[in-house]
Amino acid sequence: MKVLNVNHLLDPVTGGGTAERTFQMSRFLAEAGVDCSILTTDVGLSSERIKALNGVEVLALPCLLKRFYIPRFSYRKIRKLVESVDIIHLMGHWTFLNALVFFIAGRLGKPYVVCPAGALPIFGRSMVFKTIYNLAVGRRIMANADGYIAITEDEIPQFQAYGVDSDKVVIIPNGIDRAEYTVISDDEFRKKYRLNSDPIILFVGRLNPIKGPDLLLQAFLLLKVRLHEFHLVFVGPDGGMLAELKEMVAASDAAERVHFIGYLGGIDKIQAYHAAELLVVPSRQEAMSIVALEAGITATPVLLTDQCGFEGVATVGGGKVVPATVEGLQQGLRELLRDCGRLKLMGVNLKRHVSEHFTWDSVINNFLKLYQQLT
Repeated sequence: MKVLNVNHLLDPVTGGGTAERTFQMSRFLAEAGVDCSILTTDVGLSSERIKALNGVEVLALPCLLKRFYIPRFSYRKIRKLVESVDIIHLMGHWTFLNALVFFIAGRLGKPYVVCPAGALPIFGRSMVFKTIYNLAVGRRIMANADGYIAITEDEIPQFQAYGVDSDKVVIIPNGIDRAEYTVISDDEFRKKYRLNSDPIILFVGRLNPIKGPDLLLQAFLLLKVRLHEFHLVFVGPDGGMLAELKEMVAASDAAERVHFIGYLGGIDKIQAYHAAELLVVPSRQEAMSIVALEAGITATPVLLTDQCGFEGVATVGGGKVVPATVEGLQQGLRELLRDCGRLKLMGVNLKRHVSEHFTWDSVINNFLKLYQQLT
């Protein structure tokens, strides 16, 4: 079987969760014996990232317009690539690459599946562009797909809003490669970023409105007296909010307890999870939080909003789910940080849950089953 994965970004810094999902899915499909290739743009893509795919073919197109990720491409070359595969997997929704491959796949009669990863609602910036995109091609991509993948059950109403019958939607969650999370020390992380032994509340993600770092910061500052021992550490690239967040900190008297570290990957990120008493995912909208899985596999409990698609965190006693508001996060922080001994037990519960249900070793079988049905 030959599979083509299409995602406009493969770089974890700029691409976030969908880039990581595409990367890991491709790796594990290849390990399962699938002839897998990826069509993407070259934005932020390094040779190390490509090498880590262990032989997965990557066609990275030069990006001409980064605002909308419009690439320079050869129609003949992409047609040849589409023609050579048995099935196509379109990640996300609002992309030129998805539209291009959709048209070519239609002409060649190639089956394709779509995994919007929470992107279907018209939300955030470029609302006019997204409305036009849907009128021009987006709704046709959804209507003509051979298969539909939701990351969580909460995403199914988003498919229904596009006229897709819920019975046609298969739920395949995000996964985690536990082999990458064997580091258990946090000493180097604390030393490198000049953090002492004080307890840490951790945020991992892009600093943009959808991820809600402002909600977390406001909640922390309102609780700064109660949480006087804690430091708040933001790990992630600037998504347009860094200056605003720094202004909020400067206006408070807690500047020495709030840290903006920037993007971390590899061992540094793993050590950050181990250093933290609690990971907070304050997202306003998200299909399913990959960073919650990453925290879970390191036995770090999680406080997340009800917009993150991972209600199981609370069900298994691995953390708490709260409304995506400052007040909700305040309540969650107060309750969870009241007893750090209880937090450790939550971390153990979450690690067990993630290890049993969300490793790529098992998740990849869901993709294989769907592809076999469609081909």
